[in-house]
Amino acid sequence: MARPAAAPHTPTAVQGHPGAAAMSTTAPPAVRTVSTTRIAVASFVGTAIEFYDFYIYGTAAALVLGKLFFPTFSALAGTLAAFATFGVGFVARPIGAVIFGHFGDRTGRKTMLVTSLLVMGTGTVAIGLLPTYRDVGIAAPLLLVLCRFLQGVGLGGEWGGAVLLATEYAPRDKRGLWSSFPQMGPAIGFIAAGGSFLLLGRVMDDAAFESWGWRIPFLASAALVVVGFYIRMRIAETPVFRKALEQHERAKAPIVEVVRRQGTTLALATCAFILAHTLFYTITTFALSYGTTVLDLDKDMLLLCAMAAALVLGVATPLLAVLSDRVGRRNVCLSAGVLAAVWAYPMFALINTGEPLLIGLAMAVGMLAFAALYGPMGAFLPEMFATRYRYTGASVAYNASGIVGGGVTPLLATQLVASTGSSVPVSGYIVVVALVSALCVWFLKETHTSDLETT
Repeated sequence: MARPAAAPHTPTAVQGHPGAAAMSTTAPPAVRTVSTTRIAVASFVGTAIEFYDFYIYGTAAALVLGKLFFPTFSALAGTLAAFATFGVGFVARPIGAVIFGHFGDRTGRKTMLVTSLLVMGTGTVAIGLLPTYRDVGIAAPLLLVLCRFLQGVGLGGEWGGAVLLATEYAPRDKRGLWSSFPQMGPAIGFIAAGGSFLLLGRVMDDAAFESWGWRIPFLASAALVVVGFYIRMRIAETPVFRKALEQHERAKAPIVEVVRRQGTTLALATCAFILAHTLFYTITTFALSYGTTVLDLDKDMLLLCAMAAALVLGVATPLLAVLSDRVGRRNVCLSAGVLAAVWAYPMFALINTGEPLLIGLAMAVGMLAFAALYGPMGAFLPEMFATRYRYTGASVAYNASGIVGGGVTPLLATQLVASTGSSVPVSGYIVVVALVSALCVWFLKETHTSDLETT
């Protein structure tokens, strides 16, 4: 059933229940109004929780996991090994995108959103319960890799479902705004993750933190997942997907169809958004490790700077998403590439001063460049792909770009600094990624006026 044109702010949906995703289309059930607030909360809360789960690992990898799970390595090698396990999550994300995208395109968005949350939560809580190398030897890092893989699979299914929940309910001229609800999840998730480690650093000494305190943020995820599960179970299937079901528009193998029919778009979109992950994880993960190990700066100060920058991200994301509704997705995304290229060298020059205000400025402007790409992306990626394989196409593009941007960047940046003794090569790397991203965005079609029900 299509959305009523006379009231785009109050879309209709099937009465939600656990089996709503697979309802028969031969006997349409009763409909009810779903408020904008409920859609916003359901799409936002899940991404905030799942990104919290994902980011506490990155923070822990920069601060403590190398010592606990790779103690036989040197300090540098232990950090590299911890970042390598961090990268496992990014390798797993496209796998999750394909799995959840397949069923999300065939049976519905809602069921996959609930399932992805549970998979992510299981992997996160398990990390908090893991024995360390001192307890079980080589089995410890192997189990860590397995749990990180589960996190990646869960997040791989989360993002695509969350942005589709928002964009497929949204009026055409407000898809950027509505898609910004889940896009604010990373900012809140990182602030919550950084805040948890900052608080622990204030209430316990280093010995207690390394012994057991680091586990608390992981175990706390269990309560958050329960909240997210409850909220998402109350949301019904999106009207765009319901209409596709009524018209029997379901792909038998979504990943095959998207590669065959829109392979070029998939490749361009993937490369275009590598920059987003590169900027975010350079600022939130690599800079934290670089500041504490190379510049010998206080970790709490660096966490505060990164959290302040994430706050800038949280404010800028919806504003730039709304701007993309007015001037187009491509124009805003292109500005991100330009700003990232221009800011790459000044950013590290300011971080290298060791001054908190300058470090905060460096990170905040970097996050602003990230927001200019990430804000419009929540609508831009779903708009590129047909409904029958939209979950798969958007999810794979987003998560595959994370392999290089998020998984490789902290590892590569750490190695570049170790081999050259300078942050200059890291800035050069960001410039190259920014230029490639801008070039790929240039070749993508503008989509902000497209009709999701006819693509």
